[in-house]
This record gives sequence, C-alpha cells and structure tokens, in this order.
Amino acid sequence: MRFSEEKRMAEIKAVRFILKFFRASHLLPLSVIFLFSFSLQPQDIPNKNGGKRRIDLKHADSDDIEKDKQTGKDWHRLRGAVSLQHNEMTMLCDSAYFYPDKNQVKAFSRIHIEQGDTLDIYGDYLLYDGLTEKALLTGKVELIDKETHLFTNSVTYSVKDQVALYTDSGKIINGDNKLTSRVGIYYVSENLFHFKDSVKIVNPDYVMTADTMDYNTKSEIAIFTGPSEMKGDSIYLYCERGWYDTKNNVTRIWRNALINNMKQIVRGDSLFYNENTGYGQSFRNISISDTNNHIIIKGNYAWYYKEPEKFLVTDSALFIQISSKDSMFLHSDTISAITVSDTSAKGYKLMRAFHGCRIFSKNLQAKCDSLSYSFRDSVIRLYTEPVLWSEENQLTSDSMAIFTKNRQAERMELYNSAFITSKVDSLRYDQVKGRSLTGYFKDNELYKIDVNGNGESIYYLVDGEEIVGVNTTRCSSIEIYVENGKIIEIFERQSPEGVIDPPLITPGSNLLLPGFNWFDSIRPKKILDIFNK
Repeated sequence: MRFSEEKRMAEIKAVRFILKFFRASHLLPLSVIFLFSFSLQPQDIPNKNGGKRRIDLKHADSDDIEKDKQTGKDWHRLRGAVSLQHNEMTMLCDSAYFYPDKNQVKAFSRIHIEQGDTLDIYGDYLLYDGLTEKALLTGKVELIDKETHLFTNSVTYSVKDQVALYTDSGKIINGDNKLTSRVGIYYVSENLFHFKDSVKIVNPDYVMTADTMDYNTKSEIAIFTGPSEMKGDSIYLYCERGWYDTKNNVTRIWRNALINNMKQIVRGDSLFYNENTGYGQSFRNISISDTNNHIIIKGNYAWYYKEPEKFLVTDSALFIQISSKDSMFLHSDTISAITVSDTSAKGYKLMRAFHGCRIFSKNLQAKCDSLSYSFRDSVIRLYTEPVLWSEENQLTSDSMAIFTKNRQAERMELYNSAFITSKVDSLRYDQVKGRSLTGYFKDNELYKIDVNGNGESIYYLVDGEEIVGVNTTRCSSIEIYVENGKIIEIFERQSPEGVIDPPLITPGSNLLLPGFNWFDSIRPKKILDIFNK
C-alpha cells in the first residue's frame, strides 16, 4: 500500500528529528538505525534533486497483478506496448514484470530505453533496479547517442551517472571510424569511451590497434596507453603513449615513438605529425631515416615536410650516409634538406650543414664551417676554411668538392690555394701547392693527385728509414701517386724548375711553403671526435 504524500513527509521529519537527537547525545544505537532504514521503503525516499525514486507505470495493454508466495507482495505482469518511467528515463518493451516493493523491472522483447533527447538503448532483455538506477540489457544490445552507435551482447548502464559498461566485446561506429574491443566503458555526458583489451579502430585510410585507448566521440580524438600502432597506405605509426585526432589526421606520440610516412622514418622521445599537411616535429633523441638514399639524420630537435620533402635538424645534429664498406658521419650545429625542382618530375634533394662541420669515415675525414650535399650528382661541397684528411695526407683550399658514387668517394676537387701536406717526421713535411687540385680514389682510398697552375712542392727523398735528400720544385702542373696513404712518386710537368739538396744543408726557411699549416690537432680520429669544437 502506498503512503500518502503528507504521511511520507511526516515520517521523514520524524526520522530526521530522532537522528538529530541521538547524534547530539552521541547515542545512536544500531537497532534504531536499522528500524528506521527498514521502515522507509527505497521508493519513498526522494533523491537529492527531489525527483521520483519510484518506477511509474505509464501504459500497458494488460496488467495482471499477482502476489509473491514468499513475501506476499504484489507484482505486475505487463503485456503489450509497455511503458514505464523512472525520473527522466522512459522504458518501453513488449512485456515486463514490475515489482513495486523492490522498485525493479524485468522487461522482455524489443526493449527501448530513452534518456534525454539523444540517448537510446535497445535490447532483448532488461533488468532495471530503481534504487541503484542501474540497467542490465542483454541480447543484441544497441546504444545510440548522437553520432555514436554501440553494438554489443550485454551492457550495464548507470542511469544516474550516465555510464555504460560492456565486457563481452563491442563495436562502436562513430563517423568514418569503427572501433572494437573486448571491454569498454562509455561516459555519456563526457562523450568518452574507455577501451581495454584488443582495441581496434578501422578507418577507410588506416587501421589502428592498441592495448588501452580512450576515444572522444565528439572530437574523434583517440588517446593511447600501452603498445599501439596504426597502419595505412601512406603512414605507419607506433608508440606506447600518445593521441591521434582521427578527424583532422593530427597526432602527437611519445615513448618509443615512430612515424613512417613512406618518405621518412622518424623516431624520437616525442613526435608530432599532421598527415594532411605532411608537417611534423620531433623532440629529443630524434632520427630521420631515408631508406631510399641510405641516410640517417639524428639530433634533439627536427621539423620536416613530406611533400615537397624537406627537413631541419639541430642540437647535436648528425648525418650518417650508410655504406657496407665505409659509412660517413657528419656533425654540425644544423643540418637541413630541401627538394629542388628540375626537369625531372620529382626534382632532387639538396642537403646543407652549417657552423662547425666535422666529417668522419674510415678513409676520409674533414672539417669546414659549412657544406652542401646534392643527391642529384652525389657531390659534397665544403666551404670556409675546409680541411680534408685522407690517410696520411692533409688537404686544404678555399673550397672543395667530393664526388661520390655508390656512397664511396670517386674523386675530389680543391679550388684556389690548394695545399697538400703529409708528415715525414716531427720536423719535416712533404708539401705540394697549386692553384687547383684533383684527387682520384679507388675503393675509397686516394691513389692519384693532379695539381694545376703555379705548382710548388717540397718532397723528401727517403731510402728505407733514412732521409737522403729534399726535392724543391716549381712548375705549371704536378702529378702525384699515392700508395697506402704515402706519396710514392711525383712528376713535374711543363717547364719544371727544381733542385735536390741534402736534407741537412737545406736552409730552414725553405722547408715550409707559403700557406703551410698543420691541423692534426683538430682532425677527427674516431666518430665521437666530430662533436669536439
């Protein structure tokens, strides 16, 4: 039997008075608490918002009232276009059992829950508890909220908190995205899904998988936790933390982060990439790999574009040209690359390095202030006081060019004030200078040098370990042959003028040609030396 509204309010006031009295005296016996909590049935207690706690029957084609044999309480067998309401929620079904004393409903066939203007839940079976405001739906469950559509076998929905939970696999359709997982929680008011276990997003352009993921159905942003990857025709992504804006194709990832945009493979502690513009940024411990050209760029900050391909790397910038025989390592303050248009459809890449360039390879080392590398003709050009070392030979000039083929040096050209020096002993140096110079390599080793214009040389004649003379020469051009890094023959061309003197008789002023310098102290002798200033 229902209480009248006046009687219900009177009882509530009485309970509050008794509770207040016993709290004041600090003597609130458990028996009193039990007595009054039992006497007020759950359906008669108002919620915080003053809304109804009792489930109301709005309509049914038939309403058969029966008594429970154990409790003696009435319950209703409802059939045909059943409609029930609890607070702001409506429940529709073909048939139901309604238990007023328990404030519960069991509903069957064509279940439809409506909450607010946008949320609809469908299923084959419903158990709803009005006290806890929780609904369990099973059998081809569908949850529809605005643009989000959830399909699962079973869902528990908290009406009060607006939270839906499934643990038996589910599929969500949101825009172009189809999301599946074994476990999912949907926070309706926040438009947020939390997925766990075998999470997958299928999009027309990619497939994304993760261990754990949060997905906002309004912004369409996915947040990854744990090992996650995305595979598409034009992109591959891996990380263990990060987010991806599926609507705008923008991502920021970290922890073992990797992005492959099919032009570059980018790694770093933190990566940002906009797939629509092809623009990205990388932070700390970054590397950009170009597998087509066999190069790797490293540093602690980088930005890059996919089309036209270009990038800039700074902060401990390092360029590596990979070769099975002798890889080349270049360090400078900043390394950048752009794609230059030419007659070909794709153009060609031009790389630049500037401020404090150092180069190391097994057979060749160099130092200069700036350089460029053209991928069209595979030429490295060095500017501003360049120094190059090949085995025992030091080469300097105003500027240089190293021509490579199959990632190995083929020849080099020195322009203006070309100077070659090699050490004989602690006091003596073989020296050759001229207006320009061309050096030739075989298997990445220097074997021949041609000096053109205003050639001069000082060359020591050695018999075994003993120096037997010194040859001083002037001529228009000089041809030099090198073996195992040492000069073995010098040929003076076009009106040579020279003398051979005993080494001890030669005056000291003639032992060094004008422009002589010995830079062995700044020569990179191992890879880590390229980072020395």
